[in-house]
Order: sequence, then C-alpha cells, then structure tokens
Amino acid sequence: MKITLNRINDDFLFECTNSQGNSILLDNTSQPGAKGVSPMESVLMAVAGCSGIDVVSILKKQRQDIKSFQAEVEGERVQIDDAKPFKSINVKFLLEGEIDPKKALKAAELSFEKYCSVSKTLEPNVEIGYEVFVNGEKI
Repeated sequence: MKITLNRINDDFLFECTNSQGNSILLDNTSQPGAKGVSPMESVLMAVAGCSGIDVVSILKKQRQDIKSFQAEVEGERVQIDDAKPFKSINVKFLLEGEIDPKKALKAAELSFEKYCSVSKTLEPNVEIGYEVFVNGEKI
C-alpha cells in the first residue's frame, strides 16, 4: 500500500493520492480558509470508514436491509510533550432499516474486536469504544 502527498499551494494544503488515483485534501485547519481536513480528522474518518465497511459488509451477508447508515466519531486528545495524540475514540453507528438489533451490535463488535485494521493499529495506545443505534433505539 502506498500513497503520495503533494503540496498544492504556498501554505499547508496537500493532496494525498492512492495507487488508484483517488485523493483527499489535507490542510492546517487552524488557519482561516482551510480547504481540506486536518490529519487528525482524517484519522477519525479512517476509523469510521474502516469500521463502517465492516459493519455494512457483515449485515449485507446476513441479508439485513440497511436503508440508512451513518457514523459519528469523536476523539479525545491529550497533551504529551509537544504532540496531542488521541487518548480515546468513540464511534456511534446510526442504522435505519429492517435490521435485527442483535446482528447490528454483533457486527460492530466483530469490526472492532477482529476486522478493523485502523482501530487495531490505534488500539495499543487509544481506547476505542462504540455505540449502536437501530431505528433510533440504542442497542
């Protein structure tokens, strides 16, 4: 796996591109007029995307009818010397449709305990939690 990063302005705007040519913009969001996401926001996005792919994949295999899928991810950071790494990350899955709540909860559990490479990469240093809501009800 490889990405390339190219600076595309005179400040902090970077384009990161994967081997298929897909890209995202990273920027220093503490500056006015930022045009991309911060690198730390991209970490939260990666957790949401990785676990989201897992949960949807598991539920599709179980023939659950997902009408809507959203994830909200929040990260708490801590000051360590000059850096502010994540101390904890919490993912809230919001699913709508003909979905067995027990299957949705199990899918999230499998993602974080077995499949999600992003959370597994962070796990030794970051506490990762999750919540699952199906049709507005917390499971």
